[in-house]
Amino acid sequence: MSQTISQDKVVGIHYTVKTAEGQVLDQSKEGQPLQFIFGRGMLIKGLENALDGKATGDKFEAEIQPADAYGERHEGLIQTVPRSLFGDNEVAVGMQFRASTDAGEQSVMIVDVSDDEVTVDGNHPLAGTALNFDVEVVEVRDADPSELDHGHVHADGNHNHG
Repeated sequence: MSQTISQDKVVGIHYTVKTAEGQVLDQSKEGQPLQFIFGRGMLIKGLENALDGKATGDKFEAEIQPADAYGERHEGLIQTVPRSLFGDNEVAVGMQFRASTDAGEQSVMIVDVSDDEVTVDGNHPLAGTALNFDVEVVEVRDADPSELDHGHVHADGNHNHG
């Protein structure tokens, strides 16, 4: 009897995720499904909601709006700072690094560089983007106690955390 996806089930899926314009952002590799414990926040909220109640063999498409994916863009997360803050370090558009902010550690990306200033963006690169998922559920099973305890799937009984 086929199990349905619910809290703490181990789930394996094959997926392709694209932007609304059809650009492929990511996909599971052939033969290697993405495995995770359902309901533990390992997926974006919208995809987890779409998977809830599905069973092995189910195939579906889901359009996930930004609020249930990586959030809306916030202009307040874009800041221009003095170039001197970077010292002698190389700075170039597209570089990412961790920055200390009033809200704690945050990943930021350099979006503009001039002689005197650097503009950084703390938004997730996919913030404000609707995502289209094409999903096939290939596995649903009970998680074993050690998987639940560790919070992740153990492949082939391999419990090394090396």
